[in-house]
Amino acid sequence: MQTKHKKGGQKFIEERLQNKAKQAIKELSHCRENRIEDIFTKRYYISPEDLFVEEYLRSKPVAAFNPGAFERDGKLFIFPRLVFDYYQYSSSVGIISVDIEKIIKGEIERPLKTRIILWPKESWEFGRGCEDPRVCLFNDSIYMLYTAAGRIGRQAFAELGPFFEIKRRGYFSIGREKFSPSCKDSAFVVIKNQRAVMLTRPNIRGVELCWRAEADLETLTIGEQTLRPVFVQEKWEYKVGWSTNVINLSENKYLVGWHAVLKEDDSYRDGLAVVADDAELLGTSDYLLVPQGLNESYGDRPLVIFGDGLVKYGKYLLWVGGISDYSMGIFITELDKALERIRWIK
Repeated sequence: MQTKHKKGGQKFIEERLQNKAKQAIKELSHCRENRIEDIFTKRYYISPEDLFVEEYLRSKPVAAFNPGAFERDGKLFIFPRLVFDYYQYSSSVGIISVDIEKIIKGEIERPLKTRIILWPKESWEFGRGCEDPRVCLFNDSIYMLYTAAGRIGRQAFAELGPFFEIKRRGYFSIGREKFSPSCKDSAFVVIKNQRAVMLTRPNIRGVELCWRAEADLETLTIGEQTLRPVFVQEKWEYKVGWSTNVINLSENKYLVGWHAVLKEDDSYRDGLAVVADDAELLGTSDYLLVPQGLNESYGDRPLVIFGDGLVKYGKYLLWVGGISDYSMGIFITELDKALERIRWIK
């Protein structure tokens, strides 16, 4: 009887969330235009051939893409998703450290020493492994959200120590019934006393849009009642997702990257949004970063620039992302230019 009740509870959660998603698509669209203004004028690339992976027998990955990132003490820490096998591949997450001033000048030293810090160990990670990290600093720890791409893509969490050692890992579920749908593209907005306000994207019966939520980081449980859609696809898109970690702009404003997939050509295009400390949407841009030229447009999955790291450094905004599922790009603009493109909703 207990098992039946649990399954029934999960079904009802899914139905309630589906109703929220349908209503949000009706109410929250029409806040953007199908318009490109690519403001990231500095564009530098890091290919898999530029990396040298230490402490692993295979020192050269076949793909290194979709990296998370943060800055600390003048160093840009990049967390690439690494793939070493083309067929039936399994991803891991590495760490690279570079001087951020040199990056801004386009002076990227090669080869870049890389170390694997997260790889599939749990059954729920087996399959395509550990994908698309988003990273933030919290006290003396590093918090990483990543996709555990096992049988379904779960939203996973890892806490790392100061030397990037894994202290714990797990995945989020929803409500007391521990409903765990396919979920990814998450970022923490505010963390206090192991309670987190976060952005996330559960796949609810094939509908993929952007939600806000509140979670207990001790139990890795998201409260169902706290889940609310805040950013949806427009009529020319078939899905949207959060792309990056957040950047604190002021007391109650946080900058985050998002992506949309277009119906017309299946391309990924990216923009910026501002959310409040409760993760409600305050404003959004149109498309500010799109694939350009051969290097960005052609790869294992063409026409993609995909997160996952957003870094503020002085007057600059750096978007560290994957290009076409094989390599990495560092896209740089001035923060003021980016904020000028925000269309304020609240």
